[in-house]
Amino acid sequence: MSLNDIYHALDPVAFSLGPVSVRWYGLAYLVGFVLAGIVIYRVAKRWKLDITADDVLEIMVGIALGVIIGGRLGYVLFYGAGYYLENPISILMLNEGGMSFHGGLVGAIVAGSIATRGLGISIGTIWDLAVIGAPLGLFLGRCANFVNGELWGKPTDLPWGVVFEEGGVPRHPSQLYEALLEGIVIFVVLFALSRRTPPRPQGTFMGAFLMLYGIFRFLIEFVRVPDAQLGYLGGFITMGQVLSLPLVLIGLVMLVVAARRQAPQQGHIA
Repeated sequence: MSLNDIYHALDPVAFSLGPVSVRWYGLAYLVGFVLAGIVIYRVAKRWKLDITADDVLEIMVGIALGVIIGGRLGYVLFYGAGYYLENPISILMLNEGGMSFHGGLVGAIVAGSIATRGLGISIGTIWDLAVIGAPLGLFLGRCANFVNGELWGKPTDLPWGVVFEEGGVPRHPSQLYEALLEGIVIFVVLFALSRRTPPRPQGTFMGAFLMLYGIFRFLIEFVRVPDAQLGYLGGFITMGQVLSLPLVLIGLVMLVVAARRQAPQQGHIA
């Protein structure tokens, strides 16, 4: 059986309960948030920080809301191409798809920081913990993109090319490339770095995450089809690449600052 046959057997709907259909994409978000919360809690305990399970739950609720709201608004702003100005009610139609990682990242940082400050916990430490678990959610989300048959790559002659459209040509499964690099690789790197005791200084993990994500996303965009409503900006670069380049620079700066400041990881701030 070829990879094409396997793909065409996949159903975006995980299961149905009467008129309600639960899709793999929604489950990917749910499981991703749960796994990230587990990683935050377990790494915090290994770092000997006074962060409780209740703290993690409250923070994850804030992060989840931020990801959903920020991801949607980011898509409307960066990828809407004026459509949502003419159809503002469509902004609320989450079932129609359209989420932006970069918008979700900003939303998560804002909402998660508000929740963290309210608990009196070090924001820098929480974001270092959060980005260690975040790649697991990215992995599941990109796998769900593949199941949905969306965000596919350019035509390819490689043996693992996948036909996504009826009567179409084999294409790069760019969703799986992203799942591997943005998900598995980044998680392995950050989790391995988190094993050191005492833990590396604040900002190290956030900086590494931003830099690695920006690099991987920028490279994968070369084999991913740009959004149809935008195409190539200036004829040679995608919106995803434009938004990812600043992440590389910000991540690099954060790594340099973290190495110089050597601020220790903290739980509740006295």
